[in-house]
Formats: sequence, structure tokens, C-alpha cells
Amino acid sequence: MTLFSGLRKEQISTEILAGISSFLATAYIIVVNPSILSQTGMPFPAVLTATILVSFFSSLMMGIYANNPILVAPGMGLNAFFTYTAVLTDGLSWQVALGTVFWSGVFFLILSAFNIRSYIVKAIPKPLRFGIAAGIGLFITLIGFANAKFIVPNPATMISLGNLNAPTLTFIAGLLVTVILLTRNIKGSILIGIVVTSLLAWPIGRWWGGQETIITIDHIVSNPDFSLLFQLDFANSLKWSLAPIILAFVFTDMFDSLSTFVGLAEASNLLDENGEPRNIRRSLMVDAISTTIAGLTGSSPGTAYIESAVGIEQGGKTGLTAVTGAILFLPFLFLSPLLSAVPSIATAPALVLVGVFMMKPVIRINWNDLSEAFPAFLAMVLIPFTYSITQGIIWGFLSWTALKLLTGRSRDISIALIIIDIFAILALIF
Repeated sequence: MTLFSGLRKEQISTEILAGISSFLATAYIIVVNPSILSQTGMPFPAVLTATILVSFFSSLMMGIYANNPILVAPGMGLNAFFTYTAVLTDGLSWQVALGTVFWSGVFFLILSAFNIRSYIVKAIPKPLRFGIAAGIGLFITLIGFANAKFIVPNPATMISLGNLNAPTLTFIAGLLVTVILLTRNIKGSILIGIVVTSLLAWPIGRWWGGQETIITIDHIVSNPDFSLLFQLDFANSLKWSLAPIILAFVFTDMFDSLSTFVGLAEASNLLDENGEPRNIRRSLMVDAISTTIAGLTGSSPGTAYIESAVGIEQGGKTGLTAVTGAILFLPFLFLSPLLSAVPSIATAPALVLVGVFMMKPVIRINWNDLSEAFPAFLAMVLIPFTYSITQGIIWGFLSWTALKLLTGRSRDISIALIIIDIFAILALIF
């Protein structure tokens, strides 16, 4: 592959290991996305096939065209909006809903082709970038703890510590093993940690009586179902009355992808010579194409995945990481049942540790200047507290603008930032 021909053998092996790690951290979407979208009446096997196709083509484009180590797949939150709002609440057929996904992707492509999204990224103040990166780290950590049921919902205190049983103790053991491997600079530490935790999880429900079975494999091979290809309703989804749905997909996906690119770039130093996220225009173009592909194949919008931080922290710096992850999606067109061999508690330690790595930019925030510290802090804490990257970044932007205006520092507000604020307000409305 000429694009990566300049890499040394050691770099290639590192990138491949990173790609495997990112894939294992992201692979849950292959099953989770169909479980959510199938509630609209779409066939589960067909959504699973669509999910894999979107993930493969989008991640491959991210690796080859944008040369970034970031996987792209149908987004969590976007799939919930598709199912519970567009279809089950607003009463759209899933065919029309897929059409709105397609048209939102087209709108994205227009914004990306004219480089509007890149200008928006460059307008994000540095302190907000640092806060967003840290907030995404905390968000990923919370997901990891929740996947392991180490942290659970509690009606009295909102969240609390879960029960110390076989699954949570397995998670703790896997977390400890992974931390030790990372501390000792062992190559492939995160991947080894995922494998070790999976092996430790195998006896649960088999050797330890009374425990829920974590890993179950009833069959290995399943045939792909392509029945959702091109089943979207092009015409009826372009009605003026559906503009709010299309705009909601546009704004939610835009803020998710922007914050992910900015957060990963700042935390992992994936920056160009101007200090901007590397290859941002091409990356955003891939993100837009991914959403268009999703509408055509039968899925909710595709977006850049924050779990890519697992592979980046494993040493992935080039598009070879994304290409590796993309290729690993393809076999699961036939082997999706095997995903149960990697339970959520196996990838949970990696997600928790990514939070540690992504907190590094916090030290670059000027905590003595509240007009900068408060918006950064707000973005950082609202991302995990609202369980939404979009909400964190929106309120970070709006509070930055409000504070600068009200404290006589309007010179710190650019025209592009005002445009971002308008998008933010529209995202809240829709």
C-alpha cells in the first residue's frame, strides 16, 4: 500500500496492533446498532449488515483518503434519535427516516466541500479544545465503568458503585493487568489487556455458580442480509415538514464529529504545523460521506468514534490504523456471533485508561482566567454528566461567547465562532 510505504516495519506492526485495539473497542456497534434500529421494524440481520458496510467503507476512507487513525461507524445517540424520535415519536416510516439520513449527509457534503466545517473547527478557541478533549476522556471512562457495571444507576444518588461480583472483579483484574503492562511499556498492552480480560470472563456462569453467563456462542456463521440496500424513500423524505429532522441529524452529527476530531487531536497531538487537527477537511468529508452511505445501506448516520482513542494511545498515528480496523469489520458479515467472545467488560479497562490519557490537555487551560476556564470546565463536565458530547460542546461555545461579550472582551469572538453559536442554538431548538 503506497500510502504507508514510508513506515518502518516496527511502525507497521504498531499501527496494526492499534487498529485491532480500536476495532475491539468499537466492535460492540455491530450488535448494538441493530438492536436499537430494529425497534423501527427494520430486520435485525439487515441492519447488522448495513452497520458493517458503513463501518468498513467509512473507516477505510478515513485511513486511505484522510490518513487519520480514526474509525467511523454508525453513531450512538444518532441511532437512538433515529429510532425513538424520528420513527417511534414523530411517526416516520423507517424508509422515510433513512431518506432524512441520506439528505443530511448530502447537506454535510456541501458544507465540507466548501470547507465551511474546517473553518468552524479552526474557530474553536484553544481552551475549549482542551476542555472538550478532557470531557471526552471522562465520557469514555464513564462508558467503561458503566459497561463493566462497576458504576450503576441509583435512584437515590443518580449513580453509585455496583456490586462486587465475578464480572466486576474480572473487570478490576483486567484493568490492573492493563495498567501494569502500560507502565512497563509492553508493546500491545491494551490489546493484551482486552484478550486477558476476555479469557478471565470465560468461566463466569460456568465455574462460578449463580453468576450470569458473560460469554455465549450458540453458532459461529451467519449469512449477511442485504435487503435494506437502497430501501430509503428519496422523495417523501425531502418534504419541507421534515426539515427539522434533517437539521437535527446535521447539527448533532456535526458537533459529535467536530468535538471528536478536536478532542482526539489535542489529546494525542494529531496536529498539523498550524496546531489544527490533522487533515481535518478530508476527515470531515469522510464523515459526511459516511452519513450518506448510511442512508443508502440502511443505517443511522455514521460518525467518528471516540473509542478510536484506544488505538491512538496504543501508538496508532496514521491511516493504517483505520484501514486495519476497517478490514476487521468485514469478516463479521459472516461471523457476527463471535463478537460475544469479547464481552463489554473486556474492553472496559481500555476505555477507562483512555480517559487518563485524554486528561493531559487540562494543564494547558489558564485556570486563573475565568472567562476561559469556566467555558472549558463547563464543556469538560457536561459531556459526561449529560452523557452527550454535543451538549458539552454546545454549552461550552455559548458560555464562552456570553462571558467574552459581558466582560468587555468581544475581540476574542470571531465571526466563525458566532456562526458556531448559531448552529449551537439551532441544535438546541431542533
